[in-house]
Amino acid sequence: MHRIPRNAFISFTVILLLSSLACAISQPTPIPTNTSEPSATATETAVPTNTLRPSATARPTRTPNLAATERAEELNAEAQEYFEKGYLATNDGSFRELEDFSFDWAQLGFYQPFLIQDSVGDFFLSAHFKWDSAFRNSDTSGCGFIFGVQSNNDHYAVFLDRQRVLFLITDNTVGFSRPVTPTRGTGIVKFDYPAEADFTLIVKGAYAYVLVNGEVVGEYTLALSRSSKGGVGVTVLSGTNRDFGTRCEMTNLHLWLPNE
Repeated sequence: MHRIPRNAFISFTVILLLSSLACAISQPTPIPTNTSEPSATATETAVPTNTLRPSATARPTRTPNLAATERAEELNAEAQEYFEKGYLATNDGSFRELEDFSFDWAQLGFYQPFLIQDSVGDFFLSAHFKWDSAFRNSDTSGCGFIFGVQSNNDHYAVFLDRQRVLFLITDNTVGFSRPVTPTRGTGIVKFDYPAEADFTLIVKGAYAYVLVNGEVVGEYTLALSRSSKGGVGVTVLSGTNRDFGTRCEMTNLHLWLPNE
């Protein structure tokens, strides 16, 4: 059983994407959709949920050569900036661009993840988030990323709420999740519904950095007993049962991995 503070429950299904690493000029990779019913665990009672399907909106085809070259330069400059600031151990890496992602989730306190790549160590994952809630005074909710997903579903989950960054570590062996407080920074943000922001998660060894609109809002020390290498993906946390619940859209979604 996974126990999450503030009634943040988990609905979790891991889907492996069996594809090879693509370079920055390749076509965007679709986000896989869930095809089986996940198990949902709650603090007091187990509540099964139905799996919803996200809609992936294809990006328009870019003009060959010039547009691809400019895009590659833009992505490489982003990696270089993070390397110069010490967030990455190297600037020698490759990108995977992913199709735009949208998902509505209307189950209070649950989040629905979608894995995009397995066996990832150091990385950064970045996107432009837009999110909204059917209830203006909703509980913690928003778009997010997961990483370090293990075979037993242990993982980290990081969400951008309108008031804070919620950083969770989930331990399947003891049956609960707990928040990870920043080693540096506050993790505090301020948005109104509907909200939007650039969001980047960087993992380097035992450290994770969360950037909102290009600024680090929190540096986090990862558990020594838990490998951060594992699956990475996108996720949505619902803060209400009303109507569409929480709506999340991600654009400019791209994953950087160091070359081996």
